[in-house]
Amino acid sequence: MNAPKIKLTSLAHGGGGGCKLAPSVLQQLLGGEAKTTPYARLIVGVETGDDAAVWQLDDETCIVATTDFFMPVVDDPHDFGRIAATNAISDVYAMGGQPIMALAILGIPLDKVPLDIVRAILAGGASVCNSAGIPVAGGHSIDTPEPIYGLAVIGICRRANLRRNADARPGDALILTKPLGVGIYSAALKKGILSGDAYAEMIATTTLLNRIGTELAEDAAVHAITDVTGFGLLGHALEMARGSGLSIILGADGLPLLREAVPLLRQGVVTGASGRNWTSYGDSVILPADFPDWRRNLLTDPQTSGGLLIACAAERADTILQQIVAAGYPAARRIGRTEAGAPCVRIEA
Repeated sequence: MNAPKIKLTSLAHGGGGGCKLAPSVLQQLLGGEAKTTPYARLIVGVETGDDAAVWQLDDETCIVATTDFFMPVVDDPHDFGRIAATNAISDVYAMGGQPIMALAILGIPLDKVPLDIVRAILAGGASVCNSAGIPVAGGHSIDTPEPIYGLAVIGICRRANLRRNADARPGDALILTKPLGVGIYSAALKKGILSGDAYAEMIATTTLLNRIGTELAEDAAVHAITDVTGFGLLGHALEMARGSGLSIILGADGLPLLREAVPLLRQGVVTGASGRNWTSYGDSVILPADFPDWRRNLLTDPQTSGGLLIACAAERADTILQQIVAAGYPAARRIGRTEAGAPCVRIEA
């Protein structure tokens, strides 16, 4: 683990996906937004809390647009830039799109952060964009009280390949492509108790591009995709359940986890965002009797640059899972299913 001269996480009150406004707050802010707009070509907007906006350009092609930025989740500036860029680009992959360019979003307290550190943040983000095959074509920067970095990302998508979070079907299998526990690792890092091996594991998963989403969207058996970020697995699964009008059942014992997530949780390492998430949507989640708090906190743990949650035809699930693993996502697991019923998430253990 690098030891930078400035601890970026000490300059921010939160970090990564944990910076997001709680789902309940977002609902208050956006609850008055019209569910339909006079823009017929805006085929995905705010109605289901999907990962990106989508504009239908012509009969074949859509434009996918998103933005994502946050405060430091790690102290190393280059790693911070890489994680933030990977996280932002993920929204395009989650819609089944192909990113084509990015714009940088930068806020820096210039009286606290030297310019060489700022350059390292930007270089980290640019390196990920280069891996994704896209340029950082511009951006905007301001002087802020806390460090902020992210991207606005533009992508394209064939209309037939567009995948929303709201098109899961009853009887679908659910697959998660990355392990859970990033928020726990981030909290441990701020406490100074995250091991070097765990840090390496965290960087590996948070800088792994979700480009498999573009490939999966070409398969008609894949019905819905969303990425799991700041609202935790439960929050993003609940968005899929509500958007699709069905119930989601998750198996708590089969979830992919970062190796030290459970031991850290049992030590009481948890983010504040985990509790805010549960307060926001816990009344729509059914837990088993005597389900311990540490297990619930794992399900609400805010993920930074998390994996894709995929709803697909059950008879194709094993083949699709093998495809995902072979593409470089060894932690991918089949984690649940969908059922007809009132929108909710039920946990089985």
